[in-house]
Amino acid sequence: MQENDRSYSVTSLKESFGRFYDSFIEQLPGIALGILIIILGMLMGSWIGRFATKRISARTDDPLMSRFLGKAIRFFLLVIAVMLGLKAAGLGGIATGVLTAAGASAVVLGFAFKDIGENFISGIILAFNRPFDIEDTVEIGENFGKVKGLEFRYTKLKTFDGKDVYIPNSDVLTKPVTNFTEDGFFRWNFTIGIAYENNIDAAKKIVMEALRREPTVIEDKDHQNFVIEDELATSTVNLKIFFWVDTKDFRRLALITKGNVVRAVKEALEENGFYMPADIQEIKLYGAGVENDFPVRMINRIDDTAKK
Repeated sequence: MQENDRSYSVTSLKESFGRFYDSFIEQLPGIALGILIIILGMLMGSWIGRFATKRISARTDDPLMSRFLGKAIRFFLLVIAVMLGLKAAGLGGIATGVLTAAGASAVVLGFAFKDIGENFISGIILAFNRPFDIEDTVEIGENFGKVKGLEFRYTKLKTFDGKDVYIPNSDVLTKPVTNFTEDGFFRWNFTIGIAYENNIDAAKKIVMEALRREPTVIEDKDHQNFVIEDELATSTVNLKIFFWVDTKDFRRLALITKGNVVRAVKEALEENGFYMPADIQEIKLYGAGVENDFPVRMINRIDDTAKK
């Protein structure tokens, strides 16, 4: 009896394996076709993505949008190719199950990966409507640098001290973004002090002449340079100088321009006899009850050295 059961089990196992083998052989052309479809889909998706990137970039002159949309098209075509490949291989049930499971799990994953979803959607929004372009100098929150890329989940900045900062796209949408190069102009300012006895109007005139001699300082009807009286300090009358610079190269040219202006203004004022005193410190001495009881003694070190 036991031998009959064993022989029956072995026979059933052989029959099951045989049916599986026959079914596999029958589906083998479909599986090969499905793999071929997936490979062709990947190749076509990459080619169409690159083509779309070039076409969009040529029409919009917007490298960030063109790259983002090119990647999105490539990803979408890859998903379609995988679904078609599964159906061609006779695994349409698996393809349907994957889509159904994806739809059912979207709600659960939405809560589990809420931040990823927010960044992905924010990336799509930024691809069409954003406050910067590639190579713009921007400040996003506490991060300051040049925009180098826009991905599905983050925006890449290159800081001026060489750091690569990856900012989540949701932060780019919700935090203030300061663009220093959108119109290419930025207004610097600094303060310089002159003596109280100096002529203020003459000093302002000399400063303006120094600004006009600097070739990298910009002045037109929309960008006016000027000097104002800023403060009556302890030992100086402080003048505040405002001037415009080109920020297409904010990292180097704008800073060099500011340095040149500071030096030119200082030298122009000195050449015209203006004095720029340091802060004066007033010292009050208390406790001298007797007329000749002075708590500080002045020692002439030069005379002492000569006597020796």
